[in-house]
Amino acid sequence: MAFRPLVRLRAALPLAAVASTIQAEPTDQNLPRKPIYDEVPLSRQPSGTKSPPDSPTQSTSPSPTDRLATQVRRARLFAHAHASAAEDRVNSFMSSVLVHERSFTQIIASLAPPPESQERLIPGSLYVLVAAMTGSIVSRNRNILLRATIPAAVGLGAAWVVLPLTMRNVGDLVWTYEEKVPVISLNHLRIRGAVEEAVKESKSAYKRVRGAIEQGVTESREAVEGWVRKGK
Repeated sequence: MAFRPLVRLRAALPLAAVASTIQAEPTDQNLPRKPIYDEVPLSRQPSGTKSPPDSPTQSTSPSPTDRLATQVRRARLFAHAHASAAEDRVNSFMSSVLVHERSFTQIIASLAPPPESQERLIPGSLYVLVAAMTGSIVSRNRNILLRATIPAAVGLGAAWVVLPLTMRNVGDLVWTYEEKVPVISLNHLRIRGAVEEAVKESKSAYKRVRGAIEQGVTESREAVEGWVRKGK
């Protein structure tokens, strides 16, 4: 019974210590409190899963999608380059066709005679065709050389007679092309000189023969008139 006060005293001492500790703790409600669970950033992986080690092949080699995009890009560039080249070739071809067509129409228009010359192409061309057919009919029983040359010669002669201005324009056009080949132009000049010389000789011979005939006719007429006077 004597030890009861001592036991009570020992039991009261821890209670007093706990009360003093509670009183010593701060009672401010505004102090920050730590959360119950630790917040883990979303970028971080859980500690339980291990990330695979970074390999150098994964960082350098492209993915299948990237390789497919690269191939599609190359194919598109290849198709665009060839399409552009084909378009350029077509445009250059059409430009050259238009240029040749314009030059051809200008050449054909330059061959026509001027309107004030009163030279008609349709009837003149028909006359030339008829003359060439006549030469072919005349030379049909001859050798092959005459059958080839006589219709052309007769047709050219009729063309120079019926369509002189048109034939002159055609000759000038042919001469412009012949000047590009010196051999053909020199031979043309020689043949033309020989033909012109032959024409001059023919004209002079014709004049001499005509003069001689006229002189003979005049002398014959004078002689007949003299005989008539003597007979009277």
